[in-house]
Amino acid sequence: MRKKKKLTPKRILKIIIGVIVFFTLPTLLLYGFLYFKYNEALPVGKEAGSETLALKMLNALNYEAYKSTDYIEWTFKKRHHFKWNKAENTCEVYWKNYKVNLDLNDSSKSEVFKNDTKTEGENSKELIEKAISYFNNDSFWLVAPYKVFDDGTQRTIVTLENGEEALLVTYNSGGSTPGDSYLWHLDNTGKPKSFQMWTSILPIDGLEATWNDWTTTKTGAMLPTFHKFMILGIEIEGIKTSQSQ
Repeated sequence: MRKKKKLTPKRILKIIIGVIVFFTLPTLLLYGFLYFKYNEALPVGKEAGSETLALKMLNALNYEAYKSTDYIEWTFKKRHHFKWNKAENTCEVYWKNYKVNLDLNDSSKSEVFKNDTKTEGENSKELIEKAISYFNNDSFWLVAPYKVFDDGTQRTIVTLENGEEALLVTYNSGGSTPGDSYLWHLDNTGKPKSFQMWTSILPIDGLEATWNDWTTTKTGAMLPTFHKFMILGIEIEGIKTSQSQ
């Protein structure tokens, strides 16, 4: 009969290390594969003509209709729901059993509710910061093309390998992660097809997400309903827009 080995501290440590390697090695191998396959250095563009190309993209998306849209409501990935009053720069953010009334001009005026009961204190400050982070990220996936002339942005044109021109937009300030860059790939009319991302939160530079599932809303603004990001899908549902009379 085979004799059982005693569980000495050394053997327990070896087992723990083995388990860690078993679960982390496939992840590391996958990351290495994706890194060498997709990672790209941030391209260098030229400023000449970038304003014209940016305006062409805005015109293709009916920017004037978006500009005159006062209210946008949407659900992001079935997790976060937003009621954004663009005209007043406020937004109701919903997730789980929380609701945060964000004042986007002055976060100190924001209010937090849990199960419809108003809460205050340090915990509410953390929830306000979380709501701001959700809004910054989730609204960007909704309206990013309309933000190419935001304060602190820099625009250049990058010539792709196939000879087409793409619009590189860098956000030097604002949002939750200033310094991020996005390279917009456009069709012949200037309408976005996809963008590549160089961001602080992604470990691989130059990853691409689609921007081709568009809907024309009630106000005429064009907004996306779905993004394909590698093997992932980013759903944007329940989009509603309106204008003040």
